[in-house]
Amino acid sequence: MFFSLLRQWIQAPFINYRLTQNFARQDFSGQYAGSLGGIIWLFVTPIVNISVYAFVFSVVFRAPVPEEFGDVPFVIFLMIGYLPWFAFAEALGRSSSLLLDKAPLITKVMFPVQIIPVVGTLVPYMVHGIGLMLFLLYLAISGYFSLMWLWLPVVLLLQFLFTMGLVAVLSALCVFLRDIQQMVTLMLTVWFFLTPIIYPISLIPDVYQPWLMLNPMHNFVQFYRELILMGEFSMSSFQIIVPVSLLTYALGGWVFMRIKHAFGDVL
Repeated sequence: MFFSLLRQWIQAPFINYRLTQNFARQDFSGQYAGSLGGIIWLFVTPIVNISVYAFVFSVVFRAPVPEEFGDVPFVIFLMIGYLPWFAFAEALGRSSSLLLDKAPLITKVMFPVQIIPVVGTLVPYMVHGIGLMLFLLYLAISGYFSLMWLWLPVVLLLQFLFTMGLVAVLSALCVFLRDIQQMVTLMLTVWFFLTPIIYPISLIPDVYQPWLMLNPMHNFVQFYRELILMGEFSMSSFQIIVPVSLLTYALGGWVFMRIKHAFGDVL
């Protein structure tokens, strides 16, 4: 039963490629429909957020960049962690309403509902992936490029799978427990400040630093920074994010497939 449901979960977006593509196109264009700024907001929002954090932590609090990263401006150190987090946080933030927004479709039309969390994860990564690619282009021109960057698509894929597993669970559970919408917002706030994005891990007392290894996003952020800024492959982080990502993706998909038959009755 487990492997049968898991196989259906994995195969769904590929077997229903056209439907997944149409859903993703509608979701992407729908975010900017009726907006005067349109796609400009895709760049304005992260730029404003990063500018505020950069000012607070590099001018007001003067947060230091760890010595191993060399003489790197804090804003670059910040953006390498913040841009992947932004995609992750938006996907999770939207997860609680994915199935609720599609309730009329789910209850009236027979279609593979498991592609909804796939699209709900894919679109934020497409949107913020554009900003990440532009930022990497800037870093490459600035002299940070390394052949180790070829590992970036692999790490992004692992983060995408990790996110999709969480989105699947949260979107499914929210059908039965609407309080999850508020819980997700609170969880993301706490998770953000427990991840060394706006501050270096060196500011955390040594006694607490091992606990950060239990935070998958810490390992992702650390891996990105070492890969991009130092051109080094962090095997310790990689050995954590691979099993965590694959296990989260598999278990999240299984939970979704296991209870999706009840969506129509509740919605």
